[in-house]
This record gives sequence, structure tokens and C-alpha cells, in this order.
Amino acid sequence: MSVEVLTFGCRLNAAESEAMRPLAERAGHRGAVLVNTCAVTAEAEKQARKAIRAAHRRNPAAPILVTGCASHIAPERWASLPGVARVVPNTDKLRPEAWARGGGAPAPPVPPPAAAGPGEGRTRAFLQIQGGCDHACTFCVIPRGRGPSFSVPADALAARLRDLVEQGHKEAVLTGVDIASYGADLPGRPTLGAAVRRLLALVPELPRLRLSSLDPAALDDELWRLLAEEPRLMPHLHLSLQHGANLVLKRMKRRHRRADALAAARRARDARPGIALGADLIAGFPTETDAHHRDTLALVEEMGLSFLHVFPYSERPGTPAARMPAVPVPLRRERAARLREAGAAAAARFCAGRVGQEETVLFEAGNRGHTEHFAPLRLTDGAAPVPRGALLRGRAAAAAAAGLMATAAGEAR
Repeated sequence: MSVEVLTFGCRLNAAESEAMRPLAERAGHRGAVLVNTCAVTAEAEKQARKAIRAAHRRNPAAPILVTGCASHIAPERWASLPGVARVVPNTDKLRPEAWARGGGAPAPPVPPPAAAGPGEGRTRAFLQIQGGCDHACTFCVIPRGRGPSFSVPADALAARLRDLVEQGHKEAVLTGVDIASYGADLPGRPTLGAAVRRLLALVPELPRLRLSSLDPAALDDELWRLLAEEPRLMPHLHLSLQHGANLVLKRMKRRHRRADALAAARRARDARPGIALGADLIAGFPTETDAHHRDTLALVEEMGLSFLHVFPYSERPGTPAARMPAVPVPLRRERAARLREAGAAAAARFCAGRVGQEETVLFEAGNRGHTEHFAPLRLTDGAAPVPRGALLRGRAAAAAAAGLMATAAGEAR
């Protein structure tokens, strides 16, 4: 009997969950439920607690193993939930000894190995290149949940990436907490761009490489050159912007300002015309005024953003932002809804602009997949079934609310 895994939060958590499953099974926890928690928002914690209670009701005899950022910050709170047999520290969860039935020996104070695992529909893989964070954004508890920044050497990453390609994955997504800070702890201080270039050189059989969320304040020159030169690096950047008003960015203790975000967008398009830009945005941060909110809405237009991840601000206990004057929760939700509407309109414009273009698509299930720009695409009704994991090309025939539509697909070149 295998371990059931329930994952909450980011792509890094998803990769780590797939890496933990065999560790827990080999340690003898077959039949257990493993819950990988997230601390980014109160809602993420609420959903994880709800899932634990539901799992215990469904099978009271199954032990529940809990790990992740939320449980690392407040282990006693999670250990008291019904059915929870063990809380594994977030910093230890990729170490085999942490899952030993007897509890295992204390882990040595070195970074854990990188996680690697299949992503959506087991078509694209997530590969951890970095973990932890050395910054102190006023709204964030992740440094408390994951510790200081560490980087995985490129040669070790290449070995894991070859394994993923041999398993049939045609796209890998480099994940981490702050991947733009990659390399500061390694000999020679290699940059993210240098690591990406080396990975592509060492694993030439990988067709597509994608980057997860990036801090616009830390993008290095080598990465910009690579974006211009390397077609296997996907024309899609997702930026950790968080806001469009300088005063709010300062109160968030972000390292960039509005002008830096606009400059990053211009440089991205200079390097890779037609690139798709996405962003993380927070609505209703403490002290945010209507004018501040309008600055963020305007930034969506000015940067030409196509895909947004929008979050209403969520107080995290012990953070500086939690002590700042709060925006009422209904207003946070209202502003988040406006940002999502702006994001939906921006995505529709981007997809409309791709109609008539040839797209290379990684298919996931049900004749649906994602283009190189990460735009959703599906084949029209009546098209021949495409196997999951196929990398095919086709011409976008129309744009719909859910993305692009194409009539047929052929072999990728």
C-alpha cells in the first residue's frame, strides 16, 4: 500500500512531495497519509488542517505524517490534530533518516538534497535548484519555515534532470523559494544564468526548460543573454512583483521599485520579442489606498502582463506587516477581484494576439496542453486524440476564454 500525499502551496512543495513519497514508503510508512503544508496564507493553512481532519475521518487507522512550512513554524499546533503521528521538520523532509520509524537521528546542519518530481499530469517535471530565503519581506514567514538560502550545484542538478528526461519528461521547471538568488553560497558564486546555461549544455536531450517565479531585482546579465540566445529556454517569465506602488513596495521591504519592474519588462522583450510575462500580485496590503491599488492595475497594462497570480493580503503572525494598519478584509477581496479581472482581460488579449501563429504544445490530458509561452491550448472537438506527454506543433485557430484552440497537431521540429 502506497503513501497518500496531499500537497498545499507552491511548485517547490509539489516537487518535494514526489521526492518524499518513496522516502516514507521505504521507511515503512505504507498506508500513511503525508500532508505537505504551506504557510503563505491563512487560507492555505486552513485547507491543510481541513484535509487532515477529513483524512482521519475517512480512515482513522491511517497515521498522518505532516511536514512543510506551516507545520515547521508551529509544530505543536499540527501535532495536536486528530490522527497526526509525526511532524517532520521542513528542513529535514528530504533526508531519508528523518522518516525512519524510530524517528531518526538529528539531521546534520547541511542543505537537503534537491527535490525532483513530475508536475501537472506527469508531463512537465519540477526540479528544485534553490531553497530557503535570506530576505525579510514584511509580509512573509517563508524564511522561518525554510531557513537560509541554499543552492544545488549544477552537476547534481544535471544528473537529476537526465533521470527526468529518461522517464519521458519533455519539459522541466526550475523551482525554489528565491531562484534568482541562486549561487551565492556556492564556490565561485555562479549566477542563475550560468547554472541554466550549464544545465542546457549538460542535458542537450531536454527539449524545454522553464523558470518559476523570479525576483526582478536579481536577474543577472547571463540570464538575459541566455533568454535571447537559447530557444530551449521558454519565452515566459513569471516575476515576483507583489505591487505597483513604490510606497507599498517599500513597506513590503521589496528590493525593487516600479521603475525596475518596467525596465525588466522592456529588457525581456528586447531579448525575446513576443515573450509572455506573468506576475505575483498582492491586493489589500496594509496601508494600501485606492490610489496605490490603481497603480497596481496600471502596472498590469504598462508592463503588458499576460498571466497573473493574485492573492488578497493575509496576515501572518509575527511579521512586521501584521502590525501595520490593516485594510478591511472585504476591501482586500474586492481589490483582488479587480486585479483578477484585469488579469483575465490581459490573458485574453495575449491569446488573441497568438491566433494564426504556430505553437509548440506539451499535451497533458484530454487534448489540452500549454504552449511555450505557457498559454493554455486545446484541440477542437473531433481532433484525433493526442497522448499525454506528446510535444507537438499546431497553428492556433482561435482564442477562447480558457486560452487558445487549434484544429490539428503535427510533430514538433
